[in-house]
Amino acid sequence: MIYTIVHALAPIFVIMLLGFWAGKAGMVNNKDVSLLNIFVMDFALPAALFSATVQTPWSGIVAQSPLIVVLTGAMWIVYAALYFLATGVFKKSPQDAAVLTLTVALPNYAALGLPILGSVLGEGSATSLSVAVSIACGSVLMTPFCLLILEREKARSAGENVGSTLTMLPVLMWRSIKKPIVWGPLLGVVLSAFGIRMPELVIAAIKPLGLSATAAALFLTGVILSARKLKFNAVVGIGTVAKLLIQPFVAWGLVLVMGLHGSVAITAILMIALSAGFFGVVFGNRFGVQSPDAEAVLLLSSLLSVLSLPLFITLTSGM
Repeated sequence: MIYTIVHALAPIFVIMLLGFWAGKAGMVNNKDVSLLNIFVMDFALPAALFSATVQTPWSGIVAQSPLIVVLTGAMWIVYAALYFLATGVFKKSPQDAAVLTLTVALPNYAALGLPILGSVLGEGSATSLSVAVSIACGSVLMTPFCLLILEREKARSAGENVGSTLTMLPVLMWRSIKKPIVWGPLLGVVLSAFGIRMPELVIAAIKPLGLSATAAALFLTGVILSARKLKFNAVVGIGTVAKLLIQPFVAWGLVLVMGLHGSVAITAILMIALSAGFFGVVFGNRFGVQSPDAEAVLLLSSLLSVLSLPLFITLTSGM
């Protein structure tokens, strides 16, 4: 079990370490990663998410609705609680809090979902579908929250604040939806819902771009980390515990409330139990927002998931 988890985590650390080394060695300008960020956020990740959602049958998405409810609930609950804790208690800026909470609330479905779930439930179409639905759920139903806050603060900094957040909401939503990272997976879901299949030529053409997404995002994260001095504090500790322990137990509670069991229950809990994802750090960098706490949570949760994942794999084995 430990070998499987370490095997799944190894590429994450290796690629991030390469990015870190490239930044420290001056091979990449770690003070200005805008070009690499544009490639990741506007091309590679949208292509990967679009491919994942457009190729997921709508009937399969509907059949996975209990999984979607648990994942969304666990992500939203932790996001809201940690955001208000970060802004209200620790006095973080809204931008910093948004990046931190997205890092904590959105698990690393893309890099860890298939290896971990496949090792527990076996590799197959059902497992691949569950991971694809998890990725779609996070990208469509989770990331816009962070983008709305970042767009709101960007507008206010530019002197565009003409009213309350509610008044600005239509403009903020439009600015968020226009971004490829949002409309890419959303378009895939819409096309799937209407039963429109993309030509194989189109899928084949963007496949290399999608395949590079996770590696490019991890490399970019390493470059970003190379320009920072990581510090571990109370916020990092709370964020890491929330990610690795509290959020999976929130998912477990939702599973019990909904009366789920078997592979659906196991999938929901293990997907949420994955370590923190890189979306928050990459999003923040795109908006010029540095969150050392989010970066530290990303690194620490990835390391400690070697201990937490076996715990939840063992606890869910009897479901």
